[in-house]
Amino acid sequence: MNRLLVAVLAAFDALLAVAVGLVTALAPLTLLWIFGFGAEASWAGLWPAAGRVWQLGHLVPLAVTLPEEFTVPAGIDAAAASFTVSLAPLALAVFTAVFAARSGARAATAGAWLSGVLSGTIVIAAAATGVALTTGNDIAAVQLWQAVLYPVLVFALPALGGALAVAWRTGDDGMVDAVRNAFARRGGSWVETPGLIARGTAVVLAALVGVGGLVVAFAVFAGFARIVALFQAGQVDVLGAAVLTLGQLAYLPTFVIWAISFVAGPGFSLGVDTVVSPVGTQVGVLPGVPVFGAVPESTSSWLLLLALVPVAAGVLAGWIARSHLVRHAEATGGRDRMSVRAVVAAGITVASAGAAAVLALAASGSIGPGALAVVGPAPGPMALAVGLEVALGAAIVLLSPRGHDDHHDDHHDDHGHDDGVRVGPAPAPGAPVIAPPMLWDADLARPATEPVVVVGDGTGSPTEPIVVVAEPADLPAAPEPTGGQAPPEPGEDDPRAPVD
Repeated sequence: MNRLLVAVLAAFDALLAVAVGLVTALAPLTLLWIFGFGAEASWAGLWPAAGRVWQLGHLVPLAVTLPEEFTVPAGIDAAAASFTVSLAPLALAVFTAVFAARSGARAATAGAWLSGVLSGTIVIAAAATGVALTTGNDIAAVQLWQAVLYPVLVFALPALGGALAVAWRTGDDGMVDAVRNAFARRGGSWVETPGLIARGTAVVLAALVGVGGLVVAFAVFAGFARIVALFQAGQVDVLGAAVLTLGQLAYLPTFVIWAISFVAGPGFSLGVDTVVSPVGTQVGVLPGVPVFGAVPESTSSWLLLLALVPVAAGVLAGWIARSHLVRHAEATGGRDRMSVRAVVAAGITVASAGAAAVLALAASGSIGPGALAVVGPAPGPMALAVGLEVALGAAIVLLSPRGHDDHHDDHHDDHGHDDGVRVGPAPAPGAPVIAPPMLWDADLARPATEPVVVVGDGTGSPTEPIVVVAEPADLPAAPEPTGGQAPPEPGEDDPRAPVD
C-alpha cells in the first residue's frame, strides 16, 4: 500500500481515538447539565471539564484549587483547598492504547509501519495540544508539556508495539528484517527469542489481568452491602448515582491493577501509612466513595497462596516457549540449546517485571490533600514481586533438565550437520564398539566410508544404550573369505584350491 495512504489512515485512526475519548467524557456531563442544572448553567462550561477528564484519563495530573465560595460554606481548611489529582481513570487510556495497537498493526500489515506510527503520533500531539489550550480554567490546571507528552506516550508506545509485533512476524524489508537476520546468523533458535519473550510476557500479563478482574468482582460481591450503604449515605438522586457509577467504571482498569498487586503480595495503599495486602489490612478514614466499600476490613494469611498465580503464569509462559523451541528444533534439525532457553526465561522475567512497574505507576497517584496524596500500588515492590514469581515459574519449565524428546537433536549442530558428539553415557575405556557385519562393503572388499551410528553398550545387557559415532577406522577387520581359513601368504599354494 502507498505510504501516503497508510499515513492518512493512521492519522484518521488517531483523530478518531481522541474524538471518542472526548465524547465519552462529555456525554455524562451533558446529561448532568440537561437534567441537573438546566438553564442555570452554560453548556460551554462543560468543555473545560470534559477536556480535563480526558487529560486525567491519559495520566495528566490536575492541580486543583477550590474557590473560597465553596470552601468557606463547606468548612474546608484553606490548606486543604489546593491539592493534586493524579489517579487516572484508566479506561480512557486503555481505549486509546488498544486503538493505537490496532492502528500500528494495520500499518505494518500494509508495509509502512514507521509512516503509520509517526503520522498517528503527530496527530495525537496536535490534538492534545489543542485540548490543553482550549480547556483552561481556574479550578483545575495542567502543565502544558505534561498535557501533550502523556497522551502521546499512551498512543505511541502501543502503536509501536503493535507495529513491531506484526513486522517481526511478516517482515518489513527494513530495519526489523535486519535485526531478525542478525539473530538468524547466530544459528539455531536464536531468531525465535524476541518473539518468544514478547509472547511469554503477553501470556503473563493476560493471566494476571484475568485473575485481577476476578478478584475485583469477588471483592465487589463480598462488600456489596457496604457499597450500597455508601450510595445511600451520599444522598444522591438517580442521575447522580448513574454519573457516580459511570465514573467508578472508568476506574475499573485501575482497580484491576490494584488487585494484581494484591495477588502478587505487596498490595496497595489508600493513603499515607495504609496498606491492603494478603498479609493484613490497615486503612484509616476513607472518602465516602462507594467503591471503597469493596476494600476488605481484614484479610487471612491463606490469601498468601494467591502468590502462586504469577508463578503459574510463568509456568504457562515457559511451557509455551519451550514447546515452540522443541518444534523449531525438530523442524530445522537443530538443537534445543539451554542458552536460548535461559535467555527466553530471563527476557520473560525482565519484561514482566517492567510491565508490572509501568502498570503500577499508571494506577497510582493522588486523589486529594493530606493522606490521600498516596494511593495505589508502589511500582518497585510490585515489579520485584511479579518478577521473582514469574522467574520461578518460567525457570521450572525452561531450565529443567532435558527429557528424552530433546535428545534426538543433540548430535546435530544448529545447521543440521553431524558434529560427531556422543549422546548419553560415554563408553568405558577399551570397551568394544559393536558394529554389525553389514558395515563391511563386500563388493569393494573394504570398510564402509560413511560414519556409522552404533547403538549398544558392548555387553548386550538391556541397560541404557550408548550412541556413538563410529569412524571407519573403528570398524572390525574384514571377514574371512571362507569359514575360518585365512587367505594364502604370497608365494604359497592356496590350500583352498580344488585338487585335480
